[in-house]
Amino acid sequence: MRFGHLDGGLRCENGAVKAADLPVRYNAVDVLERNLRERADKVALVSEARTLTFADMVAEVDRVGHALAGLGVRRGDTVAILALDSAEWVATYFAVIKLGGIAASFNTLLTAAEFEFMLNDCGARVVVVDGSLLATVESIRSRLEWLEHVVVIGGTGHAHHDYARLVAAAPGTPLVAVRTHRDDACCLNYSSGTTGEPKGILHAHKDLPLTAELVGVRTLGLRADDRTFAVAKLFFTFGTGGNLIFPFWAGASIVVYPGSPRQARNVLAVIDRFQPTVFYTAPTGYASMLAESAMARDWNLSSLRLCVSAGESLPAPIWQRWKQATGLEIIDGIGSTENYHIFISNRPGDVRAGSSGRPVDGYEVRIVDEAGGDVAPGQVGNLMVRGETAALFYLHQYGRSQRTFQGEWLDTGDKYSVDQDGYYWHAGRSDDMLKVGGIWVSPVEVESCLLAHADVVECAVIGHADLDGLVKPKAFVVLGVDASRERVSERLVEHCAARMATYKRPRWIEVVVELPKTATGKVQRFRLR
Repeated sequence: MRFGHLDGGLRCENGAVKAADLPVRYNAVDVLERNLRERADKVALVSEARTLTFADMVAEVDRVGHALAGLGVRRGDTVAILALDSAEWVATYFAVIKLGGIAASFNTLLTAAEFEFMLNDCGARVVVVDGSLLATVESIRSRLEWLEHVVVIGGTGHAHHDYARLVAAAPGTPLVAVRTHRDDACCLNYSSGTTGEPKGILHAHKDLPLTAELVGVRTLGLRADDRTFAVAKLFFTFGTGGNLIFPFWAGASIVVYPGSPRQARNVLAVIDRFQPTVFYTAPTGYASMLAESAMARDWNLSSLRLCVSAGESLPAPIWQRWKQATGLEIIDGIGSTENYHIFISNRPGDVRAGSSGRPVDGYEVRIVDEAGGDVAPGQVGNLMVRGETAALFYLHQYGRSQRTFQGEWLDTGDKYSVDQDGYYWHAGRSDDMLKVGGIWVSPVEVESCLLAHADVVECAVIGHADLDGLVKPKAFVVLGVDASRERVSERLVEHCAARMATYKRPRWIEVVVELPKTATGKVQRFRLR
């Protein structure tokens, strides 16, 4: 069996997909360039600013590659991308990979101190930055040990390299891809750093086509006539995978949107305008869209055929409300930056609402107790995954690497149970689980119960000590615009008490305007704590 590679398209028979099916010398720019043979003139990328065919995209990648090579970028060098979602982001990403470098995708919403840590940690020689973010880089420039060049996308009045002029001046000749090994590192992402310093997670060239085939094609069913759009930005692996690697591997088009996804109206307007067929967002994104009472009336969502969720567990009430409002199932799954990316998922036509689905072909999972032994079906334990797209370590963090990457197995840090039919059910992160009266309580279960109440749009549950110092569940809720505030705490506690064991019900309800979230839409429970 063979995958696509630099001198050919996808050649893959039925059966397991393995890294050994790729050439030993493989460069992941193939994910893009394999489209030149059959669909060079097909639209690859659309945005408010630009529309590019696959031929256009490859041509810009080659020009960017020549320009970066002129700045001294060579195999193994790291180039940081600190930019809004755009054609320039995509071109830079693949150009770095084609040169044999490491494309480091940075969260645009972080602080200067976090950027300083990450740029020094990865040793970036070049940073490609959006003009709107340049001031942040300039404020730390003197403390960046390895940085030699700053390339600015847009923006004026600066003394750095201008992306447009640099690319226009570069040779228009094809750039020869560096003959990297399939196990060479090609991309770097940093974790959100909620429990300490951000963790640098490196992935190899082989990981991109493997995850695209296993998840994008074989699990989600992406095809060449699709057009994808993700609320998750490209710097996040959920966005890079779902809205770049998966669709390009399948020959599909992508919609890139540089604006803020925090307003559901913005997201709905993008769907209405660009008419994607496949849509990705986190559970909170679906909840926010459903909170728009005129969603179906004011925006045309008829182009959508597939909706995908990841990033955190999708509560069954949100799944059911979305199905009722749109007629579409949400395909929920779990992945991680460490694994790149989804390894348990529901399938189109095979969804068990509230569950993460079943293991994706190509991955094995175990649920184990604290001693490492397998737990029985229905019992909660620690989720472990084994597959060929896992990272090898955290950059410069040996101790954390030992705890997470345990031989062939990756400790996900998630608590799960599996039912008799083989569907996996999320019980929360390991550090989110509550012990109430000596019994473990899953915040996810309590949140799902609260979300079943018509007045609740979003919620998050944490542990909170009572006057005796005993931990009990506390809920933070966001109410709908038409929800009554009268006796809201009483009503919600009564709602939960009627539907779950007494020890599980929230003892306190706090109404908030919004929940703290990461840039990818995950609720930051540590901030609530």
